[in-house]
Amino acid sequence: MDIRLVQGDITEQHVDVVVNAANSSLLGGGGVDGAIHRRGGPAILAQCRELRGSRLPDGLPAGQAVATTAGDLPAGWVVHTVGPVHSTREDRSAVLASAYRESLRVAEELGATTVAFPAVSAGVYGWPIDDAARIALETVRAHDAHSVQEVRFVLFNQAAYDAFAARL
Repeated sequence: MDIRLVQGDITEQHVDVVVNAANSSLLGGGGVDGAIHRRGGPAILAQCRELRGSRLPDGLPAGQAVATTAGDLPAGWVVHTVGPVHSTREDRSAVLASAYRESLRVAEELGATTVAFPAVSAGVYGWPIDDAARIALETVRAHDAHSVQEVRFVLFNQAAYDAFAARL
């Protein structure tokens, strides 16, 4: 599996799966989540509401992942995952790794060959970017890929790009 780094906007990636760093409500928010919902249009929100009304009445737990349409995005699907909020009192690294692992599992179920990830939990959830990069890259490298041939980390700013590049 190829791992690539791109500095840019995840909503502009022409891939099979765009991973959304969602909040547990699945109903949109700020950062990557808000950008994906805005650019993807109402079809994503409609499917998220359906999920909340059926399989996920309490929302999506941290470390889990679920797929919806990509709506107007130049991708086939959006895989929504919820990363943990960083804590200095409790090690939540396993939950962050699970968010990446579960996203890849769902992408594989969809038959995706290309997946674009943001730096999950490294924005408003406060995960230090160096550690977020370490966990993301270690988890993706350990994935036993079947259909996924390329994982692209789409990093919004130079600091995030540099942190991932140093770990790659």
